[in-house]
Amino acid sequence: MRAFQFLLYLFLFAHSSFNNAEQTHHFNIYHDSDYSNHFASANAIKMGFLSALESEKDKLKNLEFNFIEMDHRGNSNRSLLHMKKFLKDPEALFVLAGLHSPPYIKNRTFINKEGVLLLVPWAAGGPITRYEHGTNWVFRLSVDDTKAGYRIIQFAKEKRSCEQPHLLLEKTPWGKSNERTMQDALGKAKAEVTWFNWNTRVKKAKLVLRGIINSGADCVVFVGNAIEGKYFTQAMAEIDKELQKPIISHWGITGGNFFNNTKQYLSEGLELNFIQSCFSFDDNPQTETVKKAVKSAKKLFKSDFDTETLQAPAGFVHGYDLGLLFVQAMTQIAPSQKISETREKLRLALENLNLPVEGLIKTYISPYSNKGHDAHEALGFDDLCMAKYKNNGSISIIKNEG
Repeated sequence: MRAFQFLLYLFLFAHSSFNNAEQTHHFNIYHDSDYSNHFASANAIKMGFLSALESEKDKLKNLEFNFIEMDHRGNSNRSLLHMKKFLKDPEALFVLAGLHSPPYIKNRTFINKEGVLLLVPWAAGGPITRYEHGTNWVFRLSVDDTKAGYRIIQFAKEKRSCEQPHLLLEKTPWGKSNERTMQDALGKAKAEVTWFNWNTRVKKAKLVLRGIINSGADCVVFVGNAIEGKYFTQAMAEIDKELQKPIISHWGITGGNFFNNTKQYLSEGLELNFIQSCFSFDDNPQTETVKKAVKSAKKLFKSDFDTETLQAPAGFVHGYDLGLLFVQAMTQIAPSQKISETREKLRLALENLNLPVEGLIKTYISPYSNKGHDAHEALGFDDLCMAKYKNNGSISIIKNEG
């Protein structure tokens, strides 16, 4: 296991208010993400979160953060090792999660029993934030599969006239949680389901899709990530045009280099839509919050940040907004000498944010609490939209009606 470090110093030497006697608190932020196979999402999350700290640095005096990249490579056991290392670190404040849901579903009991404070800006699996056997240490600002399936199925039926969808789902806890929601959204007319494994390649994908088309499906509802999504998209494009079916996808495909690998097929007219949160940098006029986010990102990441070409933009957007909520929570606590006590204070502060926080997606008013099915979910059904790729690879949000 190798850790890469990005240092962000927020210890401000602020004119006459500076007090040499004030203690500087040092904290480590562990970014548990798939930097190997889904770098775009991991990098976007990192840029968004650190840009939020840069934007709000005036609120973080006498605090120093060390951002540590922990590459779990999509492996739940490797993620667990990161959690155990986190617990042994006397300066580790919280874990920032990545794209994959299985590590946090599989390790959910350990995370909550051991008090691993986990902030989730991407992984969408429904069970991740719903721990019913004690204190819940997981907070999400992202798509939530208990709601996403309803939006995806609604779009398939209403906008793609898909009366007979076929569910094409990765064989993981994430795929299984989506099946439950999507079948519930379909009501009595249940869909047929095909499961696929990670590393499915184009030859196998073609066989799967031919079977789905022969079954009479009107569209394919896909739940998977960028690697497998690339091959299923290529396979659909290589089927006779009159037999091709629209693909309505979860957002996992946007977490890697999917567009660059599929743009030739999309340019030929293959229909592809996917779910996102309802924010776009294309929205005009830009709010002051958006301008501030862009300014901070460009300051930190220079030419590596460009809203027109940013891959996995939802990672940045969610990372940024979650960073703003974290900053507000930090302003409400006084760090303790014991890191476990500071984590507990931070957890309670997140459940009791006492001021509205204006983010990119929306203004958050008490987004978390300690009661209810959605107690640790910052986004709701109305915050979820469908989207499509533009010709240049940027993402166009399809605003909800009504």
